[in-house]
Amino acid sequence: MTRGRQSQPAARAGTACAALAVSGALLCSVASPLSAADARVGRTKAAGCVACHGESGISAQPDAPNLAGQPAIYVAEQLRQFRSGKRQSEIMAVIAKPLADQEIDDLAAWYASIEVQVKPAR
Repeated sequence: MTRGRQSQPAARAGTACAALAVSGALLCSVASPLSAADARVGRTKAAGCVACHGESGISAQPDAPNLAGQPAIYVAEQLRQFRSGKRQSEIMAVIAKPLADQEIDDLAAWYASIEVQVKPAR
């Protein structure tokens, strides 16, 4: 082997490590906005959501989805889409429009933190 050159297995291992590091960095950058979310703040903010989505995130209206136990990333993305107009709903557009990103993340954290228990039908 000449000086300055790596063997093929060592080069592949270096490439794999670099790819893993990049993947890890991307994962952390995606997860970090929600990791700063505060479910307690979201619970307070959710007072305006209770009429349709229920106090515990279980819908009180037949056309409103249950939010309890939904992944935070899903709830946050839906709220952002309502806010931007990408997802259409007259009611949700009005509600989501004034929300800041942090408020959306806090709401999403609250709904994700609610544990849902399923009981078998009798």
